[in-house]
Amino acid sequence: MSSNLPIPSGNEAYSPRQNAVLESALALLVEGGERALTTAGVARAANCSKESLYKWFGDRDGLLAAMITFQSSKVKAEPNVSGARGRAVLAVQLAGIAANLLKVLAGDVSLALNRLAIGQARRGEADLGLLLREHGRKPIETRLSALLEAGRREGLLDFADTREAYRTLYGLIVRDMHVRLLLGDSLDGEAPGARAAQAIDEFFRLYGREENTGPAHERTGAGNERTG
Repeated sequence: MSSNLPIPSGNEAYSPRQNAVLESALALLVEGGERALTTAGVARAANCSKESLYKWFGDRDGLLAAMITFQSSKVKAEPNVSGARGRAVLAVQLAGIAANLLKVLAGDVSLALNRLAIGQARRGEADLGLLLREHGRKPIETRLSALLEAGRREGLLDFADTREAYRTLYGLIVRDMHVRLLLGDSLDGEAPGARAAQAIDEFFRLYGREENTGPAHERTGAGNERTG
């Protein structure tokens, strides 16, 4: 049964105590798998009451949704506090969120959640898979798409379909890494930052536009002025 409680959009919407409870629940899932993830088990691990869990997150599905939302909220771009604009600024923001995505996907929590979802799907159950899509991947798509659309508005990117551009970017970032890890492979020291920077560079080769930073009259009127 699905929880009817509204799910906040990220860890900033939770209190520090709720964040700590969600961290405990995620650690419990990694250590003990699906069977360990009971209301009583989470309450013991987080040193809180079952009543508090129900009040904050609702039923078990609500708790799972909150755990996934909390995990996906770690994939975000650093705020542009300087207010600077341009291709370099956009590239840094995209590379930052890409590196965070790689770190989260390579972590034990993400692997445990995805393996559990795959196991459920094999048994004909799709609840966790749906939660992962709605509260995990979709918020990440929203954040990345917002950056892409901002880049298009600034004339830095050129694409017709935001979702297609996002899928291309996601594929360049993740490639086959997640599948390899789910199958037990290792990254062999691959640095998330370097991999993210490479992906963003490749994305700009596909969708980037040359910056034109000169004044408008220099760009459009050069050589057209009459003399004499």
